[in-house]
Amino acid sequence: MRSKVMLFEQIRRDSRVEGLSVRALAKRHHVHRRTVRQALASAAPPEPARRRWQSRKIDPFVTAIDAMLRSDLTAPRKQRHTTVRILDRLVEEHQATGLSYSTLRAYVAQRRREIWAEAGGRPLAEVFVPQTHQPAAEGEVDFAELWVDLPAGRTKCYLFTMWLCFSGRSVHRVFPTQSQEAFLEGHIAAFTELGGVPTVHVKYDNLKSAVSAVLFGTDRRRTENERWVLFRSHYQFDGFYCLPGVHGAHEKGGVEGEGGRFRRNHLVPVPKVKSLAELNVRLAKADRADDHRRINGRVRTVGEMFAIEQPLLRPLPTEVFEPGLSLNPRVDRHARIMVRNCQYSVPAKFIGRRVRVHLRAGEVIVLDGRTVIATHERSGRKGAQVLDLDHYLEVLKYKPGALPGATALVQARACGAFTSAHEAFWAAARKAHGDAAGTRELIDVLLLHRHMPAVDVVAGLTAALRVGATQADVVAVEARKQQRGATQPEHPVGQDDSAGQRVVSLTERRLSDPTAVIAGLPPDSRPLPSVDRYDELLTRRKTAPPAADLSKGNVS
Repeated sequence: MRSKVMLFEQIRRDSRVEGLSVRALAKRHHVHRRTVRQALASAAPPEPARRRWQSRKIDPFVTAIDAMLRSDLTAPRKQRHTTVRILDRLVEEHQATGLSYSTLRAYVAQRRREIWAEAGGRPLAEVFVPQTHQPAAEGEVDFAELWVDLPAGRTKCYLFTMWLCFSGRSVHRVFPTQSQEAFLEGHIAAFTELGGVPTVHVKYDNLKSAVSAVLFGTDRRRTENERWVLFRSHYQFDGFYCLPGVHGAHEKGGVEGEGGRFRRNHLVPVPKVKSLAELNVRLAKADRADDHRRINGRVRTVGEMFAIEQPLLRPLPTEVFEPGLSLNPRVDRHARIMVRNCQYSVPAKFIGRRVRVHLRAGEVIVLDGRTVIATHERSGRKGAQVLDLDHYLEVLKYKPGALPGATALVQARACGAFTSAHEAFWAAARKAHGDAAGTRELIDVLLLHRHMPAVDVVAGLTAALRVGATQADVVAVEARKQQRGATQPEHPVGQDDSAGQRVVSLTERRLSDPTAVIAGLPPDSRPLPSVDRYDELLTRRKTAPPAADLSKGNVS
């Protein structure tokens, strides 16, 4: 279908080249003679005439409709007239018949805006005013929901985002919760990554981590959390709090859009990681890679803009703010402490005592005085139990029957700390020594993890199982050899030993015949020890002393 500009150009060309009349041009191009005259008069087609409003049937009811719309100026937002309600009232109260719904809807849509503007109210259509931000002056912060595939399954987490308004440089970190500890740690990570603090303010929603109460009035008054005030005072910046609800979302539209953009570009598909710490390392690399992108309408890249902004940021304080929360729970009889509706294990010897807890966004650090006695990854699930099998080993040593059903063992299996090598050794030890004794041998092996890397202990288990040994000291020797990186036997072996280096059992060496070749050791050709020389001491007798001569007064 030809455009009108092309049509006018062809009409003008035919008139100029062939000299055709208006009638002939109209017949050739299948248009009205009026269109031909318009083309000959001007190369630009005339603007289409605006359609005039013709609402003959609605004219008698215009006054009533306007009255209904004006009454909405003082009515609650959810109790204002809709087009359907206006039509119903016109029929009931004014006997309007034959009135078209589409005609009424068009009139109401136009007239409602006019009445609202005449009353001096806020425009119904949201209008956004472009803003110019000064370098290093403002930042914006927000949390966004995020799903992550962790070893425990698909978990809901939260993406912390700080966005600088001038350059668009952003910092992202993932936390298991939106707690105040996560809020503060996100700020510290962002300020450290950016190398400074915005000089004017940072914009926020009315988060519980920062705002205790919203005081409605003419100004943006808030009752801030005391710990948040301490944090702001430490880093010397002010907070700007947006209007509550969706009405204030546009006031920090930069970070709202940035959170969605980053999630779509760097977190799709759902990331699969072993821990949130591993994911945060990936996010830090993605932040630096985004320095090369260019925001729409800007000539410079994000990195180039940030290079201008970074020297103008307020320097970081010399002292680092501690974002963790200090608590003092008591250890219950199950060797657990209660922290934020979750239970965490500690060594059993601390049962009944109060310990000091350092609660952070992603970890729980338990201290006895200044000594760290336990460290756990923080759980975001209410009522969860996070137990470490190592904390119960001394108890299980004299209660071996409690190990098979222990919750700590179930969690150790789930996280991979209790491996298939442990399972095989435990089964072999119970078969060889019985349930109780075999379980104690396993516990002795588990105690090795306190002093040796897990990979060396697992290598020791594998070596012991290869030769059918089920003693913990065998595992200990082989683990130490693995730790030293020994590749050759320490003692020569016989020519008939086709297996090469063999496992050494200290217990067998002590209890077996010392003249036999055991565990790959050379024969002991030394004679057996004798105590005959000591027996000679028993045969010696001292000579009896001479009798005393009392007559001479001599005493021998």
